[in-house]
Amino acid sequence: MLHLGYLAMLIFTVLGSFWLEIFLKVGVLRQLRRLVLAIAPVAALFIAWDAYAISRKQWHFDPKQILGVHGPFHIPLEEYLFFLIVPIAAIMTLEAVRTRRPHWVIGDEQQ
Repeated sequence: MLHLGYLAMLIFTVLGSFWLEIFLKVGVLRQLRRLVLAIAPVAALFIAWDAYAISRKQWHFDPKQILGVHGPFHIPLEEYLFFLIVPIAAIMTLEAVRTRRPHWVIGDEQQ
């Protein structure tokens, strides 16, 4: 059961924040282009960093806590999902606060 540890954290993150899309109608998943533009550059940087650290044997993932499915650069599937799920959850949380506090300015509002 320990091999599901990382995946369990990701599932908890989805359950803890993706409900905002449904109940508060934050609309994050409906703005796919904006979402990709927000996440892709940072995810690419961190994937490159992971790949470099793994190749130099400076970083590894405990095989007892992952599924054992690896993508490019020998990075576990859960790590790729992390770079997708966690930023989406953060954006959903931010948009949920903006939904409840419409006058809260964060910097991307239309002037």
